[in-house]
Amino acid sequence: MDRHSGDDKQRSERAARARTGVRRFRATVEYDGTEFAGFQVQPGQRTVQGELEAALARLTGGTRHAVDGAGRTDAGVHAIGQVVAFGYDGPLDTEALAAALDGNLPADVAIRDLREAPARFHPRYAARYREYRYTIWNGPRSPLRERTAWWIRHPLDVPAMHRAASALVGRHDFRAFGGADPQPVRTIHRIRVVRRGDEVTIDVRADAFLRGMVRRIAWALVAVGRARLGEDDIAAALEARSTAFGGAAAPARGLCLRRVALGRRTGSGRRDDDERDDGSEQRTRMIEER
Repeated sequence: MDRHSGDDKQRSERAARARTGVRRFRATVEYDGTEFAGFQVQPGQRTVQGELEAALARLTGGTRHAVDGAGRTDAGVHAIGQVVAFGYDGPLDTEALAAALDGNLPADVAIRDLREAPARFHPRYAARYREYRYTIWNGPRSPLRERTAWWIRHPLDVPAMHRAASALVGRHDFRAFGGADPQPVRTIHRIRVVRRGDEVTIDVRADAFLRGMVRRIAWALVAVGRARLGEDDIAAALEARSTAFGGAAAPARGLCLRRVALGRRTGSGRRDDDERDDGSEQRTRMIEER
């Protein structure tokens, strides 16, 4: 994008805001998904999107503004790097809005890194990739990990799990590991299985995911780690392009949306303005090191 077209875009954004009085914001959201029926609003259910919209409405005299998310996490799934966007037509500046909105949220949801965004910004379509982590506790029973990890008491062969996972990297039809979708082709950029003491993590980075995809992959890799499946069974299931292993999935509590990378690479290899670093990668490393 050249300087003149960039100036034209900024003028267009300012004009749109002047007409509507609505400013567009984006933020990073962290939540403990244990008590939620998922991210997306559902009638009669407690959801993350519902709590965010209710908190925002309390700041706008009851006016309801839609909150858009980069990913629709399922019931029981957590996040430290969910990205949301919403409109706001009140008088608060960015800093005051961030404090007020966070102060109106329940204890299991928090926002950070609030900033203004272009009027048409939508995190789902701006996402370059998403990264999930599935956590397994492979040691003695740990009450403190009950909400955030799948307890597997039997020893796991982590190197075998990592080798089996390599078959999933690349662009494939993932219908074997996901819910019904008319377009089941996705690209996994990276999948990594690592042991740190008694904790085993499965990190999956992809352009997008089918519903339940990471949890089904995690179940299959654990089965490899317990020698209930062979390493080649993962590649064979992917190739078969039908529901694998009876649709078995790991429990939701072990899954966490860690990061959403926004923006697209330009021809020069630089990131565009929508992919400024929000610090989530550094915070993730800090959390891992605790």
